Amino acid sequence: MKRKLSVLAVLAVMAGAAHAQSSVTLYGAIDTGLFYQSTGATSFASNAKNLGHVYALKDAGIYASFWGIKGTEDIGGGYKVNFRLQGVFNSGTGKLGLADTTGGTAIFNQQTTVGVSGPFGSIDLGRQYTPMIYAMADTDVRAAQYFGSILSAWLGLNQAGGWSGTNTNVPIGALYDSNAIVYQSPKFYGASVGLEYAPGGVPGQIQGGTRESAVLRYSNYGLNLAAVYYNAHDTNLPATTPATGLDNNRFYYLGAKYTFHSVSVSASYGIGKNPSNTGQSDYEMISGGLGYQFTPFFKITSGFYYLKDRNNSANHSSEYALGAEYGVSKRTLLYAQVGYVANHGTMNQTITYGEPVAPGVSTTAAMLGIRHTF
Repeated sequence: MKRKLSVLAVLAVMAGAAHAQSSVTLYGAIDTGLFYQSTGATSFASNAKNLGHVYALKDAGIYASFWGIKGTEDIGGGYKVNFRLQGVFNSGTGKLGLADTTGGTAIFNQQTTVGVSGPFGSIDLGRQYTPMIYAMADTDVRAAQYFGSILSAWLGLNQAGGWSGTNTNVPIGALYDSNAIVYQSPKFYGASVGLEYAPGGVPGQIQGGTRESAVLRYSNYGLNLAAVYYNAHDTNLPATTPATGLDNNRFYYLGAKYTFHSVSVSASYGIGKNPSNTGQSDYEMISGGLGYQFTPFFKITSGFYYLKDRNNSANHSSEYALGAEYGVSKRTLLYAQVGYVANHGTMNQTITYGEPVAPGVSTTAAMLGIRHTF
């Protein structure tokens, strides 16, 4: 009898384990390389002085160096509970990534989410990438890389809009949002929807600090399409300025990428502005890209990114980027990149993230690097 009971107990435990399987994974990447730039500045200010050539060992030629912990638990019926903790670090100095507040850093500055996924799609709560960033990456041949891409162009809009570059709370769109609720639908014949709402949590102000966005994406038969609407209140304000619910951050984006055999082409159009004061911020962004996959291990991509101040036609910039990537193994990538930007007026569109250029002049940059994932 005791033997039968012990067998039943083991079977019960095994059944429970099969019903609620879980896993936790440590993952990340280190990306670093030798960097050259023909102009330099100490800040993103529109009147920053040209300090001349820059030679450096630089982090993030493709994407940031980062590390994270993610986990999932199967709760049955096709449903899972998921969590993710992820943050960037500088591979050259070991410093942690930026936080929303100037002067602050955060261990997990990219993602700190918990959520549920299933047949309905997924819902994630916490600090996370905004749906708009995935849509932009999907419709850019250069995949929103840190060096010369739709990401650096969008950051150029933010620099023109007054972003200091010392925090992650930008005035046009958003790369990350804190306290966000994001729903991602399953694909239906290639189409999917991403919806975001982030309560501001400001006493007495329902709209104070809130953010909302909607993204429509299509991916099928080699074609990627994306439409983005993003709106936010009280973004990129000085720490001493109280939140009032001011609607001061709006971004629209339409993008497309098509891949046929080994050739990829992309194009996009975007507008970023302050809807409460368009005379202060109103910018246009246009991009185009072309890439060729020579082998499964080697590809070349190129991109053109144009920014214009719609309030002052003297302020505009044109950026060109070319990159080659070679995968020496499943986890290790070698790359070479070169970029050129012609800034006019007060524009200071950068070639690579985190490396200011002198405003109003032409700048050339190049980088040789290695990226290893784990």
